[in-house]
Amino acid sequence: MENETTTGANTEKRFLWIWLLLIICVVSIMGLGYSISATRHSVDSVQQRISTLESTADSTAHQLALYRDSSKEEATEIASKLDAVTQRLGVTAGDLQKARQQFAQRIKQHQESVDNKLATELATKASSTDVDAVRQEAVSKLAVVQEVQKDADAKLGNVSNDVTVVKGDLASARRDFARDLSDVKTTLNDGIARNAAELALLRKKGERDYVDLDIQRNPKTPFQRIGDIQISVTKTDPKRQKYSVVILADDNHLEKRDRTVNEPVQFMVGHDQLRYEMVINAVNKDRIQGYLSTPKDKVLSAERTTQVKR
Repeated sequence: MENETTTGANTEKRFLWIWLLLIICVVSIMGLGYSISATRHSVDSVQQRISTLESTADSTAHQLALYRDSSKEEATEIASKLDAVTQRLGVTAGDLQKARQQFAQRIKQHQESVDNKLATELATKASSTDVDAVRQEAVSKLAVVQEVQKDADAKLGNVSNDVTVVKGDLASARRDFARDLSDVKTTLNDGIARNAAELALLRKKGERDYVDLDIQRNPKTPFQRIGDIQISVTKTDPKRQKYSVVILADDNHLEKRDRTVNEPVQFMVGHDQLRYEMVINAVNKDRIQGYLSTPKDKVLSAERTTQVKR
């Protein structure tokens, strides 16, 4: 009876160990299944990255395909080996854990190798093709810049020559103008009278008509008629011998400001544009004295330009 009890106890212990071993195997197999699923997910991620890199680097498409096929083959081989191992009832939990770690390590190493290889090839391509293209573009742009600079230098040389010529022409024109202005001033000075004696000499020549002027500033009746024009004194400065007047000719107000003694003041009058000339010989307080010179022959002295219709 005791032997039967002992035998039953031993049998129960053996069954208990068998069940424990089976449970450990089932748990290990489930862990391996999860690891295989995660590994396959990592392989899919690697494939997606490889596909993305294939679209941006045509030259590495063949190598990426080889790496992808190699990864699939190794994953299939390792998975089949693990399946064979899991079918062995005598396998231990330590062996299963070791196999799972080796599988994960190989997948990680292979993925890192693929990433490093792709990064190296892409960097090599960028450093060879892209740098050459940039260098060629820089050389072509430099040639264009040098050509533009040569053209600009030539144009600047032409402009410099033109400026030199223009400066010479301006200097010559300035000298001619100064000489002509001096001649005009001499002619004007010879044609004006600074006093009554010189005015009498001009009248003897008989070239123009002369009217004496003696105009006072009058706020009530500002304008004084002289022939066919009117003159109004607006300001007198006896100390500086200056004056200001307003001339009314043909309904036009001609303002002459700060004129000096013996300065000829010319203005055009009438439809035929006759040149009148006023010279003031004396400036007193609110009073000016001088003469007005008008053309004697109004037909010959007309300065109206004849417009020809086309």
